[in-house]
Amino acid sequence: MRMDFEPLGKTLPLKGVEAIDKDALETFAYEFPGREIAVEITTDEFTSLCPYSGLPDFGKLYIVYVPDRLCIELRSLKYYLLSYREVGIFYEHLVNRILEDLVAVCRPLQMKVEVDFTVRGGLKTRATAEWRRETSGED
Repeated sequence: MRMDFEPLGKTLPLKGVEAIDKDALETFAYEFPGREIAVEITTDEFTSLCPYSGLPDFGKLYIVYVPDRLCIELRSLKYYLLSYREVGIFYEHLVNRILEDLVAVCRPLQMKVEVDFTVRGGLKTRATAEWRRETSGED
C-alpha cells in the first residue's frame, strides 16, 4: 500500500533573521590580557525554527573562545540565544551567524561555535564554525 504525504501548505509562523537580537549582547573587561584561557559555554536548550515548516529544531550549543580584552556576559548571551526561538534559519547559517555576532561583540583571539542538533527525519546534524584572529594581530 502506497501512501503519499503532502504538507498541504501548512507551516507555522516564524520570524526572519532580523529578529535576532544582537543588541542584547554585552561584554565585560578581561582582567588578564596576554594570559590565554579557554572559556567554554554550553547549553542543551538551544532552539530555532525550520525555515520551511516553522517546526522547532533543538540542539546542544557549544561556544569555546579565547578572550583578548573582553568576555561575553552570560545573562546577555542567554537573551541573545532566546531570540533564535522564533527565527527560521538553516543550521549552516545559524552557526555562522552566532559566530559572527559573538566575534563582533567581544573580539576574541579565537572562537568556535558548534550546535549538535537532535535527530530529525532520521538524520543527525552537527554544524561547526571557527574563527581565529590573523597572526598580524588584526581582526
